[in-house]
Amino acid sequence: MYNKGLYSDWVPKPVQLLLIVLLLAVVMPIGGVYTGNISYLVSGTGAMTEYFMWANYATTIGMGACMPVVLRIKMRFKVRDKMVLLLVLLGLLSYINSTTLQPMIFVFSALMIGFMKMMVTIELFLPLMVMIGNRGMFYGMFYTFVLVMNQVAAYYAAEFALLYNWQQFYIFTAVLCFILALIHWIFMHDKYFALKVPLHYIDWLSILLFISTFMFSAYVYAFGRQQDWLNSKNIINASIAAFVSFALLSIRQLTLKRPYLSFKIFTKNNVQHGLFMLFWLGMFLGTASLQNTFAVGVLGYDQLTNARLSMLMIPGIIVAGVIAVIWFKKEKPLKMYIFSGFAAMIGYAIIMYFSMVLEFNYDNWYLPMFLKGYGMCSLFISIWFYTLDKLEMDEMLAAIGLVLVWRTFLAVGIFSTLYSWLQYRFQVTAIGDLAVYMDGMTVTPQNVMANMKAIQLNAIIIATKKIFGFIVLTGLGILLYVATHHFGAKRFQYFRFVRVLGGKSVIARRRLRERKKLLEEIKDAAGPAM
Repeated sequence: MYNKGLYSDWVPKPVQLLLIVLLLAVVMPIGGVYTGNISYLVSGTGAMTEYFMWANYATTIGMGACMPVVLRIKMRFKVRDKMVLLLVLLGLLSYINSTTLQPMIFVFSALMIGFMKMMVTIELFLPLMVMIGNRGMFYGMFYTFVLVMNQVAAYYAAEFALLYNWQQFYIFTAVLCFILALIHWIFMHDKYFALKVPLHYIDWLSILLFISTFMFSAYVYAFGRQQDWLNSKNIINASIAAFVSFALLSIRQLTLKRPYLSFKIFTKNNVQHGLFMLFWLGMFLGTASLQNTFAVGVLGYDQLTNARLSMLMIPGIIVAGVIAVIWFKKEKPLKMYIFSGFAAMIGYAIIMYFSMVLEFNYDNWYLPMFLKGYGMCSLFISIWFYTLDKLEMDEMLAAIGLVLVWRTFLAVGIFSTLYSWLQYRFQVTAIGDLAVYMDGMTVTPQNVMANMKAIQLNAIIIATKKIFGFIVLTGLGILLYVATHHFGAKRFQYFRFVRVLGGKSVIARRRLRERKKLLEEIKDAAGPAM
């Protein structure tokens, strides 16, 4: 017997929905490290910050590596057995993180957490998509909820670390995972999802090559500045290893009967333009490092206050999600919704450009963080929807791992790395420009050290202001691109007067609507159908 649901038949539908929401609230924010407590991890373990940045990237890489094989794993095991085991393993990994002082353990556990987290998430995707029906509305609700929970998790990780220590939040997460495992052992059915499929068709070597490609790339992003880029043999060797791994991965996919990845979808117009927009979305998401430097380094915020800034994005995230649900329900074109997201991000960058002063007040953060939350959520929803639109389920799953890594890791990592390099260069230039005021007439030798801090802070402000200026100028070009792109709409339309005069236009439109609705339902339920 098969059961395409998650829970036993005797469990009421509202209780099933509550359990799904609880799973999403716990599993989606879970990771090897949390942005809110990285500074506490550094001070508690004595390791460099770069290790925990590497671990942060590793979570996304693990999710991307799992994505092409999630359906095969889903159909191989019983739902209850798999879910309970995964929750227990996630809890154990979180507990291991709470007890270790070795940074490499955080890196490997983050990679495994990302891999297993995606297995749990796919179980929740399909029932929710079938319940909601409309894929765009599903994205609007899902991404809104997940992004809100990520901000909440980052804040409470910082609060736990401040009130107790950094280990306590990992223990708290482990306990939640164990409790959910016990609950789902009781309420979940013990049947297969569909016909049991073998696992030996999974190409584990391709998975290892995928992981090695992006883990070596993540090492370059994380440690590049600390090791002075190409002046370091480690960075050069890691770059070569990433290139060779990707080349071997690509060659292997061309020789396999059942390839792990598919590159066919990257020839499609909407995928190419979607990846292009996701790349520039990474430009705006990478400003988190600039914002942290300004808030902590210049304004002197503690880590809890800095984490509270992320909470200020929640109203903007919710507004973007509500608008997305209404937008997709009315089936309006995507262009203006995507345009509004990039416009909000540019508004955030403009406000930050003019706010680079030492007297910046905490109350002044409300508007820019609202715009950033709105822009982030709306672009996550709309660009992801547009990129994966009109793709078959097998095509989408075979390449979605690469798209996920591109969106969350590569694009953000490239711009975060670029910003750190530019900030250092611009600071050196700014200090050289400010040196003209450090002669014996304006700053006496006795007062030089007293003024060094102010000079350094002004150099950081000047460097950050320059970078935000470049972001604004680039963003205006992106807005022009979005305004001129067709987004799949027909460029030329004409009226069919024969059908109108013949009284067939109403019937034709109705048949088109019915066919479109049927195809959308089949696509949304493609997982259960397979």
